[in-house]
Amino acid sequence: MREDLTYPGNRELASSRMRLGILSGVAVVVGIVTGLWMKPVVAALFGWDFLSAAYIVWTWLGARRLDPAATRRLAVSEDPGRAGFDILLLAASVASLAGVGIVIEAGGSRGRGGQDLAAGLAVASVVLSWSLVHTVFTERYARLYYSEPVGGVDFNDPEPPNYVDFAYLAFTIGMTFQVSDTSLSRKTIRATALRQALLSYLFGAVIIAATINLLAGLPR
Repeated sequence: MREDLTYPGNRELASSRMRLGILSGVAVVVGIVTGLWMKPVVAALFGWDFLSAAYIVWTWLGARRLDPAATRRLAVSEDPGRAGFDILLLAASVASLAGVGIVIEAGGSRGRGGQDLAAGLAVASVVLSWSLVHTVFTERYARLYYSEPVGGVDFNDPEPPNYVDFAYLAFTIGMTFQVSDTSLSRKTIRATALRQALLSYLFGAVIIAATINLLAGLPR
């Protein structure tokens, strides 16, 4: 059966692979242009930050308006493959750690203006990477929930979940390293939650390290 292009999920959101392809191409251009007058690592972070911010905005501008039926259809057909999912998470982790490295380098080898720029870029990289990771986990939970047999998360709501519900689950784990009032009854979803909690703990450690370095670099 031919896809109905007027359906909200198909009209408002392109496939995840298409999104990543388009945004990755633009991010490379951003990195190359920035690299004409900045160091390669800084240019790479600018490109990464663009990719992260654009992916997050593109995803949520459409997903936040989808009802449960549209969420189910989109989740099953649009979620990235497992390999792409893991690569995206790894890239986010590396980018955040690179951001902290820039903060450390800026503390002793640059003037005040350079320190401020490096610190701001590092903080932006960590925040955007953190947000991207949990956005991807939101998509992953939706995919797992709506795969047959449907279910695996009890949201204590008679209405089927939409992307906002899955974001609630993903960002709660991202901020607290645990679920709150949602019960996970499927092994694959619990395993995904465990991976997310461990990755979130790593991000927490990076954020603390970045904060300490920023405070240490403040003028006395």
